[in-house]
Amino acid sequence: MSKLVTIYGGSGFVGRYIARRMSKAGWRVRVAVRRPNEAMHVKPYGVVGQVEPLLCNIRDDNSVRSVMQGADAVVNCVGTFDRKGRNNFDAVQHEGAERIARIAAEEGVARLVHISAIGADVNSDSMYARTKAQGEEGVLAHFPTAVILRPSVIFGPEDGFFNRFAAMSRLGPMLPIVGAETKFQPVYVDDVAHAVEMGVKGDAASGIYELGGPDASTFRELMQEMLGVIRRRRLVLNIPFWLAGIMAGVMEVVQTITLGLVRAQITRDQVASLRVDNIVSDEAKGFTDLGIDPTATEAVLPDYLWRFRPAGQYEALKESAENLRA
Repeated sequence: MSKLVTIYGGSGFVGRYIARRMSKAGWRVRVAVRRPNEAMHVKPYGVVGQVEPLLCNIRDDNSVRSVMQGADAVVNCVGTFDRKGRNNFDAVQHEGAERIARIAAEEGVARLVHISAIGADVNSDSMYARTKAQGEEGVLAHFPTAVILRPSVIFGPEDGFFNRFAAMSRLGPMLPIVGAETKFQPVYVDDVAHAVEMGVKGDAASGIYELGGPDASTFRELMQEMLGVIRRRRLVLNIPFWLAGIMAGVMEVVQTITLGLVRAQITRDQVASLRVDNIVSDEAKGFTDLGIDPTATEAVLPDYLWRFRPAGQYEALKESAENLRA
């Protein structure tokens, strides 16, 4: 009988790529999510019945256990950017991560892969980074042989990074950002999924791996690269941290008053995160140790950002016509 893997958060941006890889490898896949009816897109990744979305509340022991029973491996890629509410930083990234690891140990699961983030640090000014670090500690306390992956900002067709700023660039002559000189090392989503697959199969030694792409660039440089891909000229305007903190505080108040109907475009916690470079540290294990050659942004961005070009899919045809006239 084929092996079984349970992927918590398996319908999300990263999770769907993991589910696709594991199904192609012949594994049965349980996709544990809060809303299974919104995760039906994962079912065609395998043959009938191979990939199954199941209801799970990561805050409840019985719920986590029910979708894990019989699994040979477990992957946790659940994360959040919500500071408040029931599914907040602590509930999801700290307590939820520890709960999955504890129950995996109790159920005798052979392998656990946990997705964290570069910058995870219990002493960070960012609650996001602190709870990521606390989650790692909880995982290792119960499952010392776990594989923990810390990716930098993840890019790919469904990402919330390049897609977001490309959409913003259509609104005016300026593209405002916070932390223009902060460095990132964008990593392709399927490279992260590949690393997870190796951990699930036992092809990666236990421990912590920091995953970054081949290039480290400043936020400003990444935005300029993105603008080049979508053929738009915009002034990349850096908002000072002190001003961004004030703006974020006002936005959070408005979000609270409107009961979430108006979402904050940036939070104070994100401003805190943007003060620190998001790149692989020199001493960390990474893609090289896994034998994976990471994909560069330039190889992928044109494949999905073309829709933000002034003429969309017809931009190349428009450029060809202009060259002929010249």
